[in-house]
Amino acid sequence: MTQDSTTTNAGTTAPADAATPPACRNCGTPLLGEHCYACGQPVRGLVRPLGNLFGDLLDSVFNVDTRILRTIPPLFAKPGFLTTEYFAGRQVRYVTPVRLFFFLAIITFFVAQFATDIGPDAVRVGTGERSSDLIGGATTVAAVEKERDARLASMAEAKQGMVGTPAAAGIPGIEAGEQEVRDTAAERIKQLQAAQAKGLPPPPPMQDNLDFDYNGKPWDASTNPVDFTLLPQFVDRWLNAQMARADGNIERLKQDRSTFKDAVLSAIPTTLFVLVPIFALMLKLAYAFKRRLYMEHLVVALHSHAFLCLALLLVLLVHALGQWLAPDGNVLPYVFGWSEGLLIAWMPVYLLVMQKRVYAQGWPMTLLKYCVLGTCYTILLSFAILASMAIGLVAM
Repeated sequence: MTQDSTTTNAGTTAPADAATPPACRNCGTPLLGEHCYACGQPVRGLVRPLGNLFGDLLDSVFNVDTRILRTIPPLFAKPGFLTTEYFAGRQVRYVTPVRLFFFLAIITFFVAQFATDIGPDAVRVGTGERSSDLIGGATTVAAVEKERDARLASMAEAKQGMVGTPAAAGIPGIEAGEQEVRDTAAERIKQLQAAQAKGLPPPPPMQDNLDFDYNGKPWDASTNPVDFTLLPQFVDRWLNAQMARADGNIERLKQDRSTFKDAVLSAIPTTLFVLVPIFALMLKLAYAFKRRLYMEHLVVALHSHAFLCLALLLVLLVHALGQWLAPDGNVLPYVFGWSEGLLIAWMPVYLLVMQKRVYAQGWPMTLLKYCVLGTCYTILLSFAILASMAIGLVAM
């Protein structure tokens, strides 16, 4: 007669199949967890409900599961909490710093593409409108001055409308555009005065391209390309090809500015990934006597940038919600406006408190290092934004 049970050491009996652990379907080794320790094959394959697969995808790519609910609130409301928890070894309960920053950066700038808009007057700047521009095509000095003043007034109005909104990040670009308008007007006036002095008719409209001289002649990707002596030939060819591509995209920029905006916003996350390790190096230099590893500073940098992405995401959402729910003449616009302002003001305060809690220095030294780091990083960020704009102009 076949026995259906086995006897345990305590003298009790248990079903035989309950005492035998499940085996790996690939190599037959008894399983002790979700993966076979002998061959590495997972217990769960692809043949299962689609909802489970989607959850595994989020967990694998972003490390996003229920841990996100334990991570986002302290990331926003408790400066330095996640960083100190990570240093204390309590890590598995939270989303890892790299994936947290990656997830928030992608989501934030994806939302920004829909939540921000560039009006026709907000980007009438720079290299974008010379051939059709009344400044570059004016035939008298009075016409140049009239169009210059009208353009500067329009840009000043656009800049005023950006104050206190997420679009305020574009104010430096508007100011650069104002300077470009002044320079264009000055150049056109100089051309007109020179022609008048020689008794010649007004010169043709200013060209709408990358009009700079190289080796005494106008640059051209084919006939007069830029040639850097210290760089290999293939690098020179690549640079000239990108400049030619940007030159061709200028006309597209005049017709569809949203394409340029989307290209810039798509390039910013990549730019931030480059800035994070640089900021960590700046922290390493600022706190050299703390004897902390570079990777510790990198965790601080990742959490700092993750918070900034989260705060910017909330600003974008509040702004979009305000435009949707708050009609003109209602009290709600003031509520949403104040909410945006408080979120923006919380960013520098949060970073200061985080720096104080993580590095545990006195307030005078913390404030000094915070100001120095903030100034250096702001300059670095300005160059990064210009690089993103250049990349966007090429990629659009």
